[in-house]
Amino acid sequence: MSTYLVTGVAGFIASKTAEFLLNAGHTVVGVDNLNDYYDVRLKEYRLSNLKDKHNFKFCQLDIESREDVEKQFKHHSFDGVINLAAYSGYPYSLVNPGIYFSTNVNGTINILESMREHGVKKLVIASSSSVYAGQTMPFTEDLAVNEPISPYAASKKSAEVLCHSYHALFGIDVSILRYFTVFGPCGRPDMCIFRFIKWIAEDQPIQLSGDGTQSRDFTYLEDIARGTIAALKPVGYEIFNLGGGNNPVSLNQIIQWIEESLDKKAIIETIPFHKADMNATRADISKAESMLGWKPEIDIKEGVLKCVEWYQQNQSWLKDIKL
Repeated sequence: MSTYLVTGVAGFIASKTAEFLLNAGHTVVGVDNLNDYYDVRLKEYRLSNLKDKHNFKFCQLDIESREDVEKQFKHHSFDGVINLAAYSGYPYSLVNPGIYFSTNVNGTINILESMREHGVKKLVIASSSSVYAGQTMPFTEDLAVNEPISPYAASKKSAEVLCHSYHALFGIDVSILRYFTVFGPCGRPDMCIFRFIKWIAEDQPIQLSGDGTQSRDFTYLEDIARGTIAALKPVGYEIFNLGGGNNPVSLNQIIQWIEESLDKKAIIETIPFHKADMNATRADISKAESMLGWKPEIDIKEGVLKCVEWYQQNQSWLKDIKL
């Protein structure tokens, strides 16, 4: 069995990825700074599902600290690193762009430097479908994504290019994963499905950007975790789309499924569509299928219903989560 460093381990995607690795018998050293970008109770909930496993070790640290990152590499012998620690989403990047670059770029430098110094040769790192803004759909990995329209997308593109430099110079094997609108139980409260469920369940108005016809290639959390682990294989330096498979679903359809599941009607308030947002995303996932043997398995509607079920089971404390 192998030992992996998973950064941002209390996060939405990283916690599920760590869970799958642990269940397969691997050792996971998980690190997270447990910041308050959103309610820490969600992060503590995810961590609680990992801490009872004997092969899980947790350390609270910030990957922006070169010294703290280096300590982990001195104390452990890693077979690979899965770097999922990041500030995500474009809206907050318009308010505080600096923190996106200090974490998403400088934090990545710290990890790459420790990998170089300690001879760790495999890195899997999260990128985003946001880098495709303005490109022709369906999005393929070979598109020139040199015109990001948000600091968030720019930070992700910067990390991709940085990783290529370390691959070319030091032989680090890198899998870049461009995630497409990941959703699932215990998701981030700044993402639409969590917000829509909470608002409808509590009879609060939905804040809907635009008319709801915008669509996303939604991808269920467990599928993303499987794809992340599949990307640990040696590839050299490759970029992979992990998405729903050129199968976009509109926000209006998501709302309808939630309404039906909760047996409640949404109260909808429209807000202006932001120019940094994207009207639609469609992922060409043929490369991930051919090279990683990965494709999504969970139907989007089934996934939405799982999210509603989880919310109802935990509504006693979720009702206090601020959006």
